[in-house]
Amino acid sequence: MTRLHDLSLVAQSEELRAGALDPRDLTEHYLARIARLTDLGAFAEVTPDAARRRAHDLTVAPERGPLWGVPLADKDLVARAGVPTRYGSRARAHLVPEASDPLAAALDAAGAINVGKTSTSEFGLTGFTEPLIHGPARDPWRLSAGAGGSSGGAAVAVAAGLLPAAVGSDGGGSIRIPSATVGVVGLKPSRGRLPIGSGFDSPDGLAVAGPIARTVQDAGLLLDALVGLAPFTYATAAPGDGPFVTAARPPSSSLRIGVTTVSPWDDDEDIVLDDDARTAFDTASAWLSDAGHAVAGADWHPVGYPALFRVLWRASAARIPLSTSDMALVEPLTAWLVEEGRSLSAPELLGGLSEARAFERRTIAHFAAFDAVLTPALAQSPRPIGWYAGHDPERTFAMQVEYAPYSSFVNVAGLPALTLPVTTDAEGHPVSVQLIGRPGGEASLLSLGAELERRRGPLPHPPAWDV
Repeated sequence: MTRLHDLSLVAQSEELRAGALDPRDLTEHYLARIARLTDLGAFAEVTPDAARRRAHDLTVAPERGPLWGVPLADKDLVARAGVPTRYGSRARAHLVPEASDPLAAALDAAGAINVGKTSTSEFGLTGFTEPLIHGPARDPWRLSAGAGGSSGGAAVAVAAGLLPAAVGSDGGGSIRIPSATVGVVGLKPSRGRLPIGSGFDSPDGLAVAGPIARTVQDAGLLLDALVGLAPFTYATAAPGDGPFVTAARPPSSSLRIGVTTVSPWDDDEDIVLDDDARTAFDTASAWLSDAGHAVAGADWHPVGYPALFRVLWRASAARIPLSTSDMALVEPLTAWLVEEGRSLSAPELLGGLSEARAFERRTIAHFAAFDAVLTPALAQSPRPIGWYAGHDPERTFAMQVEYAPYSSFVNVAGLPALTLPVTTDAEGHPVSVQLIGRPGGEASLLSLGAELERRRGPLPHPPAWDV
């Protein structure tokens, strides 16, 4: 028997608009699943009463936006009026915003039903979601492992069938790392693609909001909605009408695909690609070649990246408004980052930003010969809960780089990137790859992702799916 969470986002949207599915029934279905599966740590806050009121109101709404009746949640970095927004931090434990961030308002305008807040790392600063304010977000395939970050809760919610899709934010891999960790599709759009951004911006345009979904087509539908939210209108658009959901089908002609396992951290950190990640990369490369695409080595040897990114990472923490009393409540890594960021001199910061722009130009120029570049998504299997605890900040940073060395440089270059599962390991856990596109090249990524999905076939669901 097909259950509501078995339906894709596209299918749910179509049934909602056709009147075959009531927003109230769909909302109750997901609220019940969220209540049953609290051990996954996907949510920092659940708002069932507000969600039910919203679902009721939408049943008589005269306008139906592209996400009409779809239950979604805010990442806990996005302020929503009247809803606790803690930024994953004990320093914001009692914060209830009076006004909503643009992203929350935009999703409301699109007709979505908000059911709460998905968990994140403290202020979204790390690639793992284990904030001290509440329990960790757990990989639903392997509960002893973490879900990655910083959109860890959102990725878990999608993988476990607690939401049909989610909107995350990505300032250094925060959509793609958790999506690859738990085996769902994660799409980081190009810099400037969306008219609305994340709730907690990174400096120099690193952060962007984007879809987390179970299928490439679902990611395309959610991207269409996000791109169409410019003036918070788009009320007449129907599921399937947008250019990105239409693009989510295998290409009709041959594309040029670069392939590389080189990361910009190779000369600075101990980057070792494990066997499962290598197998997924080799498999995806072979599938794309078999499909008739021109696959060739990217021959990429970046230099100077680690120093500039360390400046940007510290600077991103420096702008968090934390008082002396707040600093006593934040986690040790956050406190160190804030202090390091605040100690940056103007020449250091401006130098880092200048180097970042030069890196952006070099990377775009080098990848210009390809329609997309294939890399591994992660270098290692999901890390155990507590893996990063107890180390000094520099070592914690290095461990994150060793896990996900292919993520942050895409943000610095401003390029779009898609991660999706292509193989499974010996225990049946999905293993993902990453496709990086040209500026504004999301459509090509979705098309190639659809090709890989077709070759791969259906994947099993984690055990929580049937709970």
